[in-house]
Amino acid sequence: MRPNIWISWSSGKDSAFALYELLRASEYNITGLLTTVNETFGRVAMHSTREELLIKQSEALSIPLVKIKIPYPCSNEIYEKQMRDAITKAQNQGVTHTMFGDLFLEDIRKYREDMLYSTGITPVFPLWQRPTKELALEMIEAGFKAIVVCVDPKQLSPSFAGREFNQEFLCDLPASVDPCGENGEFHIFVYDGPLFKKPIDIKVGEVVQRDGFVFADVMPI
Repeated sequence: MRPNIWISWSSGKDSAFALYELLRASEYNITGLLTTVNETFGRVAMHSTREELLIKQSEALSIPLVKIKIPYPCSNEIYEKQMRDAITKAQNQGVTHTMFGDLFLEDIRKYREDMLYSTGITPVFPLWQRPTKELALEMIEAGFKAIVVCVDPKQLSPSFAGREFNQEFLCDLPASVDPCGENGEFHIFVYDGPLFKKPIDIKVGEVVQRDGFVFADVMPI
């Protein structure tokens, strides 16, 4: 039997493409999308994706959603308690692995490995150290469709918020910005791709600045 695995799901391209790679390898039984949701606003933490769009992603992928509810603001202590509770739930459901879409940030990887140490759950990093320029193009060429939902204006112009993640977008990025946004320059919502049963119909609403970031409010149609 293939081991059960949960996907650390951000609603963005890295977790989506890492899931794509896992499915192509057929090594795991994928039983859940694990996502942190800000319960105050009903949105995915950091990406600010609406919870209803997150649910539509789960339905389009035919993978159950596992939501970790956190308050706003959320201390690190509360976050880690909620994560420990999620790990216990995973253990009770026979999950032995968790997948992350991280690319090259060593401190983030170590944090995840430390969180799972001694739990019996093994972290998996399918995209680790893949060259990000080539990887971004591979995502687009594979057929993933996505919208930029969050921009750090200290690293990238707010004008990029609400844009399609495509080759034109990549060509317009400053040389200082990682093509996959791995340094937090931007975050993305995936609304279609080779894993989706059907596209999620969306429209881009208001662009606002909040908590030092610029957000494009993507809404279902």
